[in-house]
Amino acid sequence: MAESGKGASNDKIQNLIAARKSLKLSLEKSKSLGLALGKAGPRLDEINQRLPSLEASVRPIRADKDALVAVGGHINRAVGPAAAVLKVFDAVHGLEKSLLSDPRNDLPGYLSVLKRLEEALKFLGENCGLAIQWLEDIVEYLEDNSVADEKYLSNLKKCLRELQNDDERSRLDGGLLDAALDKLEGEFRRLLAEHSVPLEMSSSSADEQAAAIAPSQLPVAVIQKLQAILGRLIANNRLEKCISIYVDVRSSNVRSSLQALNLDYLEISIAEFNDVQSIEGYIAQWGKHLEFAVKHLFEAEYKLCNDVFERIGLDVWMGCFAKIAAQAGILAFLQFGKTVTESKNDPIKLLKLLDIFASLNKLRLDFNRLFGGAACAEIQNLTRDLIKSVIDGAAEIFWELLVQVELQRKIPPPADGGVPRPVTFVTEYCNKLLGDDYKPILTHVLHIHRSWKHEKFQDKLLVKEMLSIIKAIELNLETWMKSYEDNTLSNFFAMNNHYHLYKHLKGTKLGEILGDSWLREHEQYKDYYAAIFLRDSWGKLPSHLSREGLILFSGGRATARDLVKKRLKTFNEAFDEMYNKQSNWVVPDRDLREKTSQLIVQSVVPVYRSYMQNYGPLVEQEGNSSSKYAKYSVQSLEQMLSSLFLPKPGRYGSFKVNRRVSDKFDNGVPALHRAASAIV
Repeated sequence: MAESGKGASNDKIQNLIAARKSLKLSLEKSKSLGLALGKAGPRLDEINQRLPSLEASVRPIRADKDALVAVGGHINRAVGPAAAVLKVFDAVHGLEKSLLSDPRNDLPGYLSVLKRLEEALKFLGENCGLAIQWLEDIVEYLEDNSVADEKYLSNLKKCLRELQNDDERSRLDGGLLDAALDKLEGEFRRLLAEHSVPLEMSSSSADEQAAAIAPSQLPVAVIQKLQAILGRLIANNRLEKCISIYVDVRSSNVRSSLQALNLDYLEISIAEFNDVQSIEGYIAQWGKHLEFAVKHLFEAEYKLCNDVFERIGLDVWMGCFAKIAAQAGILAFLQFGKTVTESKNDPIKLLKLLDIFASLNKLRLDFNRLFGGAACAEIQNLTRDLIKSVIDGAAEIFWELLVQVELQRKIPPPADGGVPRPVTFVTEYCNKLLGDDYKPILTHVLHIHRSWKHEKFQDKLLVKEMLSIIKAIELNLETWMKSYEDNTLSNFFAMNNHYHLYKHLKGTKLGEILGDSWLREHEQYKDYYAAIFLRDSWGKLPSHLSREGLILFSGGRATARDLVKKRLKTFNEAFDEMYNKQSNWVVPDRDLREKTSQLIVQSVVPVYRSYMQNYGPLVEQEGNSSSKYAKYSVQSLEQMLSSLFLPKPGRYGSFKVNRRVSDKFDNGVPALHRAASAIV
């Protein structure tokens, strides 16, 4: 029993040892399997990544047999158009060297190559869509029949969508067309600039040059080149850029031509002058310069625009010309005229407005022809506005003249007894208005002004108004004569002014209207008042040299000497008083002054000479005191009398208005009133 128990115990130990070995072996196998599994993970990932490409590679093999058979035809149909497009595309890039060269070297060849490029791009534009459509069809077939990989097909679709985009298709030439067109625009500008030469001239030669209208300033060969370039640029929607270049170059050329005329005065504003007189000289220049610009420069530009753009259409070249005219300076000419119309009113302004109207009327046909198109609407509007302002302003000033003359009666007459400035001004002014230079223009202006009011105008209205003005002057003279406190000065004033009316209206248009009887009447008035003036002034001097009592005197030499002294002293005092008073008086007219002085000399000097010859020795014996009585020699007395009535320098001008004349009314005082009061 003991041995059997011992044997059983040994069996259990053996079993435990065997189990331990089995477990150890299992652990080692598990460890080895774990290591193997750890190494197999990355390999599985790599296989997993390669599976899609492997699947795509074997997909055609897995695809339906009929689909695989048909796919070849689809591909051939798509590749044909695409290959043609690619061939043309390669040809386009073959033109790159020629089109990036300078067009001036061979303009016809350059334009020919450019046209080939346009045709190639047109082919690409028309056929790219067809090729893309065929490619889209094959992609769709591949997708529907699972013949190609989805990712690959997705990339193909994206590329095709980009090709369908117009912006992408426009870059098929790599920007070559735009570069070539830019070069053509540069050549267009170069041709214009090199053959647009400003005229060499001076302001003094403008009159002569205005008489001749220059032909086109560009050679025919150059015009033909410009037209050829225009054809290609217009075909590529670049007409506006061409016009911009043309206007820029040609308007700059016209401005350069006008610079020699010194046209800075065109920029004068209302604030820069007080009245028309300050720019009177510029207005005369303005008419000549405007005529030169229109008949010479703008006429040439008008013809040249027609020559260059005639194949495009009337609207185009007329619009081009309108821009050149506006930018070159026609608007500045019109604005200057408008500035004159907006200046302060005075009589001189009427003449200047008539000058402006005459210049515009002289160019009326030229303006209508050159600027009559719809494109010149701005120039037309400014011209109409200027003409209306000129006519309205001239009519207003003319019909106010009578009122202004009548208002002169309120001012005092000149203290020197001369001719008042308003009288000299108005007589000369009326003669100018009735002269051959201004009467037709004034009549035309007043006729238009009345027609705007639906009223009639006749020449007799102009004559009637002038006669009313002269009548007003006569009434002014009568009023001024009565306002002098010194009757002698009043007669002297009347002599001066009646002679002025007679002399300065005789032989004139106004004098013809007034008539010979009117002129003779004023001449007679002059003689009448001259006689009274002499009688009441210098004619009284000889009475102081009376010989009464000297011839029959028997009282001795001393008494005779005293009587001569007394009479000479009285004569000297009267002479000095009269001379001092009248030395400030003036006779503006030289003939009247010399005649009046001669009459005075004849009235005084012979009597004085005779008296001094007979009785002067009595006084001369007094020695030093003799000069007190024999104060004047005959020569000095005659010289003094001959120097009387000389006008002061600058006192009497010819047809000028005082610079202070400005607005028609200033504090209720008219312009002529201010002109007169400024010099009285």
